[in-house]
Amino acid sequence: MSINCIVVDDHTLFREGLRRLLDSEADIKVIGEACDAVGALDKVRELRPDVVLMDIGMPGMSSFEAARLIEKNYPGTRLIFLTMYEDEEYLLQCLEVGASGYVLKDAPAPKLVNAVREVYQGRKYLSPQVLEKLVDDFRSRSQGTHGQARSSTLTPREREVIKMIAEGNSVKEIAGLLGLSVKTIEAHKFNLMRKLNIHNKAQLVTYAIQKKIVKMPAGA
Repeated sequence: MSINCIVVDDHTLFREGLRRLLDSEADIKVIGEACDAVGALDKVRELRPDVVLMDIGMPGMSSFEAARLIEKNYPGTRLIFLTMYEDEEYLLQCLEVGASGYVLKDAPAPKLVNAVREVYQGRKYLSPQVLEKLVDDFRSRSQGTHGQARSSTLTPREREVIKMIAEGNSVKEIAGLLGLSVKTIEAHKFNLMRKLNIHNKAQLVTYAIQKKIVKMPAGA
């Protein structure tokens, strides 16, 4: 019996390459593809796959929102997020919305295939690099260093969001400018404050200026 999969990514070459890789395995079969989160939901509804492999950052509907809906409406379908980010906050978000796997896109082919088999069996799978980073972060927190904010830990998207907040844009305005949902921007803002141990917008702006993410306004 094959493990039926759906591949979701907005890059056609990556999607096709992933399909060829998975179809080359005797016990895995790709039964559908989609290029965005809305298409993923349609395919899951139509085909009821065992496993969905989905890019974490695609245009349009948030992948996290799609994951929540899959978890709620199709509990028999397991989800693996594919990403370039070795980031704790993204990982935690993925687990919070019910994902079973978090795999880096540069992972060796055998690791990805193993991830599909692991989540199909009801287990979790995290790329070793991400797991190691999570353990290191836990150790630093247990040693009392979690209050030390480091801009180097921010993802490119988080730096973009904090810059736009510091420049005076509202959450709704940022969502429109970046082509993302308001919920996604709110999630980024919440994660930024938690990661940096910051409790209000004024502190967020101060941090952005101190770290030269934005320039000090003239005359300030």
